[in-house]
Amino acid sequence: MELFDIGITIIIILKVIFIILLITQFYFKYKQPNNTKLLNNLDFWRNRIEFIFIFLMSLLLIYLFNPRINRIYMIDTETRLLLYLFGFILIISADWENFLYNAKSKFVINITKFLRNLGP
Repeated sequence: MELFDIGITIIIILKVIFIILLITQFYFKYKQPNNTKLLNNLDFWRNRIEFIFIFLMSLLLIYLFNPRINRIYMIDTETRLLLYLFGFILIISADWENFLYNAKSKFVINITKFLRNLGP
């Protein structure tokens, strides 16, 4: 097995572990909401796995899209699926609360002004 295939396999395993931790965390959050030690432990490991996943996916992107070496031929079905899911994961895990609901955000202020100027 080639190093690239091993890397893809590790990334997929990490994503499966992340999903299992997320489901377990939701389950215990609703079944045993008072067990904060377990919930904190699950959250700790879920965050660590997510960080490692994002780091490895970033390395994969750097490896595949290096401008000096053409490796586009290496993008097979599994890699394409990982890159597709990576985009969704980045969108979902973004800090939307800070981005959208921060009243002092220049982006929100500018969008608000723009939308007000569109009206009659």
